[in-house]
Amino acid sequence: MISGKNANIMPRLDTETDLEYKHRVIDIKSNSFCGAKWYNATIWLGSGQTTSCHHPLPHAIDLGAIKHNPRAIHNTTKKKLERQMMQHGERPSGCEYCWKIEDIGRDNISDRVYKTVIYSDEDLDRAFKSNPTEDVNLQTLEIAFDRTCQFACSYCNPAFSSTWVNDIRKNGPYVGLASDGRNHFTHTHDHSQLYKFGETNPYVQAFFSWWESDLHRTLKELRITGGEPLMSAHTWNLIDWFKNNKGKSSTRLAINSNLGTDVDVDRLLAAIDGIEVDLYTSNESMSLQAEYIRDGLVFDDWANNVERLLDSGKFRSLHVMSTINALCLDSLDSFLEMILNWKIEYGKDAINFSLNILRFPSFQSPLVLDPDDKFMYMCQLQSWLNNNRDSEFLHEYELNQLQRLIDYLDAVKTPHLGAAELDVLQQDFKQFYTQYDQRRNKNFVATFPRLKDWYNAL
Repeated sequence: MISGKNANIMPRLDTETDLEYKHRVIDIKSNSFCGAKWYNATIWLGSGQTTSCHHPLPHAIDLGAIKHNPRAIHNTTKKKLERQMMQHGERPSGCEYCWKIEDIGRDNISDRVYKTVIYSDEDLDRAFKSNPTEDVNLQTLEIAFDRTCQFACSYCNPAFSSTWVNDIRKNGPYVGLASDGRNHFTHTHDHSQLYKFGETNPYVQAFFSWWESDLHRTLKELRITGGEPLMSAHTWNLIDWFKNNKGKSSTRLAINSNLGTDVDVDRLLAAIDGIEVDLYTSNESMSLQAEYIRDGLVFDDWANNVERLLDSGKFRSLHVMSTINALCLDSLDSFLEMILNWKIEYGKDAINFSLNILRFPSFQSPLVLDPDDKFMYMCQLQSWLNNNRDSEFLHEYELNQLQRLIDYLDAVKTPHLGAAELDVLQQDFKQFYTQYDQRRNKNFVATFPRLKDWYNAL
């Protein structure tokens, strides 16, 4: 329950639904307001880029600005302009993911609600009334130090994975792609790692300068992502800072990890001893299908690592982030069932899931599928939801996210504004996965037999 000191601002009630909260707190400000634009950021220190959450495309941080004002790694000119737009009820184009969800109707809850409700009513009121040109101190931050990663997931690219970089260097660019996202797979994205390991990175310097000066006093949650952050020395340095400065900061520490075979779980468990940490991990399908999508994954090792972390009792909670793409729908219901079983064994709050619908590259969106297959998967998910809607182990937001995915599959026709026509997306799908199979020694039709006829006909 969020309390408020201002008599004109009601606290969120325990009985208040997400929709009721949206109407009471957000809609009275503007039809486009989102607290994340002020208080949240994702910052890639390797490339010097930022965005307000994981949906808008990243933009460059002014290198000159951060040399005299470290807060500028968040308070960019672009973000300040978008804050002003939201104050006036205008929709920044980069936030299209949420507009598309909301424009379906059916009282769907977009992510701007979930990215706003975590802040107090007072803070939101202050943001809405603020001068948009002023710097704002973050409350929640997702930060990546570099792109080192032992995975090369199909929907990822060299900007976020060193293994993807090695693929492009060894095998050359993917060819024959025509839709958006094609350039993700044609070069090594060296701009994503501007400084070699061992070199001084001014963006990393700016972050630690801001962190040491006052960010550690105001930041409520710091989430480290990557790449694979547990393969970055900066991550371990930051964990050490928390261990060596207990009581100095009330910041909630969270770490992303793919929990792959090469992740040193023993070191992690030892390092966090005495400090509270949330762990975020990614997956969205089962067994061989998961290993196909998330190349580098050994599914059983991942599941065993999840159970090791749950058994340890050292984490506040474990969050499973699912990137909903065209291929994961085949076993998504079974995957959700596995998470539900973990919830039953370890507790409702010990582990939870989020469903983030992939838009880029659009040829991997679930909307690229044949309508009959899409309908089949939609019914599959609806059946799982109907069977588990009353489960005491599922949170409202988990149920809402599953319902919005079902509605998305039913009502939305294109992944985003300006996406290529369906036939172009499907041809890119075939081109990409044909080459993906050759490069990664995989077999699409053997892994996804229910999509065999459709795939072969493309």
